[in-house]
Amino acid sequence: MTHARTLWEEGRQPGREVAALGAAASLTVAVLDLWLTDDVGLLFDLTFVALCVALALSVRPADFFTVGVLPPLLLVGVFVLVAVSRPGVLGHPEDGTVQAVITGMSQHSVALVVGYLLCLAVLFVRQRAVSAVPDTRRTPAR
Repeated sequence: MTHARTLWEEGRQPGREVAALGAAASLTVAVLDLWLTDDVGLLFDLTFVALCVALALSVRPADFFTVGVLPPLLLVGVFVLVAVSRPGVLGHPEDGTVQAVITGMSQHSVALVVGYLLCLAVLFVRQRAVSAVPDTRRTPAR
């Protein structure tokens, strides 16, 4: 008898691919937000939270750790790239790169916390669902 997979069991993408997708998507949204509003604002925050959940749903169970540590790294990576090119977007125009990144992280901390908590919650539920499903590939010991 086969078991129909639930939403929690569907993710099968390798961690590296999910991390690359997350980096590309978050950078794309940051650039889009800069282009539309000349600021990294609410559009980026909402998309970042949704992206954290989507990444947690798409990764295979063996790579849960990769996605479990990904949200803060994504945010820092995006803000470093933004701060290098346009430091005034994240902080004051005379701020250096490090100060602009710190300011950006503090301004978007709510999105980081919400996205990170939802990501970890999805991974927790997925772990429980995957461990509850019997593995039909193994043959019983005789």
